[in-house]
Amino acid sequence: MIKLDSFPIAAIATAPGRGGIGVVRVSGPRLESLLATLFPTVSLEPRRATYLPFLAADGSLIDQGLAIYFKAPHSYTGQDVLELQGHGGPVVLQMLLARCLEAGKESGLRLAQPGEFTQRAFMNDKLDLAQAEAVADLIEASTEAAVKSASQSLSGAFSKVIHALVDQVVNLRMLVEATLDFPEEEIDFLEKSNARGQLEGIRQALKLVFEQSAQGALLRDGLNVVLAGQPNVGKSSLLNALAGDDIAIVTPIAGTTRDKVVETIHLNGVPLNVIDTAGIRDAAGDDGNDVAIDVVERIGIERTWAEVAKADVILHLMDASRGPTRDDELIVERFPSNVPVIQVWNKIDISGHQPNIDVMPDATHIYLSAHENQGIDLLRDELLRISGWQQTGESVYLARERHLYALQSAREHLDNAADHAAQTDQALDLFAEELRLAQDSLNSITGEFSSDDLLGVIFSRFCIGK
Repeated sequence: MIKLDSFPIAAIATAPGRGGIGVVRVSGPRLESLLATLFPTVSLEPRRATYLPFLAADGSLIDQGLAIYFKAPHSYTGQDVLELQGHGGPVVLQMLLARCLEAGKESGLRLAQPGEFTQRAFMNDKLDLAQAEAVADLIEASTEAAVKSASQSLSGAFSKVIHALVDQVVNLRMLVEATLDFPEEEIDFLEKSNARGQLEGIRQALKLVFEQSAQGALLRDGLNVVLAGQPNVGKSSLLNALAGDDIAIVTPIAGTTRDKVVETIHLNGVPLNVIDTAGIRDAAGDDGNDVAIDVVERIGIERTWAEVAKADVILHLMDASRGPTRDDELIVERFPSNVPVIQVWNKIDISGHQPNIDVMPDATHIYLSAHENQGIDLLRDELLRISGWQQTGESVYLARERHLYALQSAREHLDNAADHAAQTDQALDLFAEELRLAQDSLNSITGEFSSDDLLGVIFSRFCIGK
């Protein structure tokens, strides 16, 4: 486990820039000497806001505001914490921070690293690892649904569910390993203790948690939707229609979009990162005549394929007024085989088609007009369906990729355990081992079983002051 640095730390806890209020935060063991230096004539009562002047070392006034002292262990970090709440000017806050560092020099007060306050909260058992990650997720949440899900995780709801699963696995492990310890007892363990039934109950509970967590991961990370196709098929127009604003430049000139344009939109609270890309075309056009493609456009086309390779969903736009072309077929051949593709037939206002969605075994075709805003709702609904989003009344936890990986790993171990259980007493030792591995996977979510390297990576991605 990583060692907790005992030196006090300080940082500006509010976002960079100007604001009505700014906060400087200090955390460390025994901050009494710092308080005496900063406020020699005032005794701060723990957990009570005190309005007073913030003075420089020479007695000149820096600012006036509130000082709040949290005595350990009743604080965010579990250590003594001091918060100075003043005006939110960046220069004012830097002066306050410099004054704190100067006053705490003898005690070793230093600048905090990214995420170090929350790391100390984790190390002092104020938060488990899933709750600590939820702090960053709550700050970064881009939708109301994401905020609610992050709050669920921060309150400990996600951790509570994980701990309940771990307890069930532990109880089953106890039964299995007790049977291994007393082989002379001629007991049909699997039948007498209903081990198979208990295991199946755990597997079903884990399946539900995984589904809820996958929904939360979608709220957190969103879906990367790449618009791809030949020039002038309406990719930029479709981006503008989905965003409800003129984000991308639209002209009848082929090759207008030279680089990717990214816009995040929200559908039912789900963030979609819609990426408009340069039109894909070859130097030889459909008619066999050479097409002038300059160096910049070639670079744009290369970047288009790079985005396609990273896509969660590809919208392949085609011109419904002219039908499929050989270039369209060549483009489809280069799409990744493991990424869902929606064939979007644009410009139905010219072709005479009606807005429609046609779901076939090999592809989904949607007919719409980005220019006239016809059929856009069909596309929105299909994107939500492909994303796996479900509007349910169930709790959704703002899970991360590592959480899903851990849950999936636990599922695989429990599946293996079920296979061994089917072999009755002949494979009890393997049954027990798979249960232990499943428990380790679940424990890694809340931090009971996490490497120092993992913890370092997680907290380094927090903002400074948090």
